[in-house]
Amino acid sequence: MSYRSTWRFARISPRKARLVTDLIRGKPVDEAQSLLKFSKKRAAVMVGKVLATAVANADVKEADKEDLYVSTCFCDAGPIIKRMQPKDRGKSYAIMKRTCHITVEVDEGAERRQREAREKKRNRRSAKPAAPAAVEAAKA
Repeated sequence: MSYRSTWRFARISPRKARLVTDLIRGKPVDEAQSLLKFSKKRAAVMVGKVLATAVANADVKEADKEDLYVSTCFCDAGPIIKRMQPKDRGKSYAIMKRTCHITVEVDEGAERRQREAREKKRNRRSAKPAAPAAVEAAKA
């Protein structure tokens, strides 16, 4: 079962937050938390809080913390707060203060699912039949 947490209207650019969300996607929760802890990005603190909330949601539902991994992690653009900066000769330039919505979803059963995916991939490789034209050309 998956457990989701979202931080809406986070005051950071979605472009900067995506650098951090891409870093932890698909990783086990312990590894993701340590990556965020030692990251120098400002968004790492925000994504870390969202991840901690998702883990707490899983804990309330009595999920096994050791078996959790980050199944989905993404950042959507939020509304833009527009401000004006006065410039020379009576001009004014727009300042765009961008916001984003950070979503982290953790799921349990990482090892089992990864093992099944690996086995499925192996079976696909070995199950490919040879092309009929290639078989006949080899016989001739």
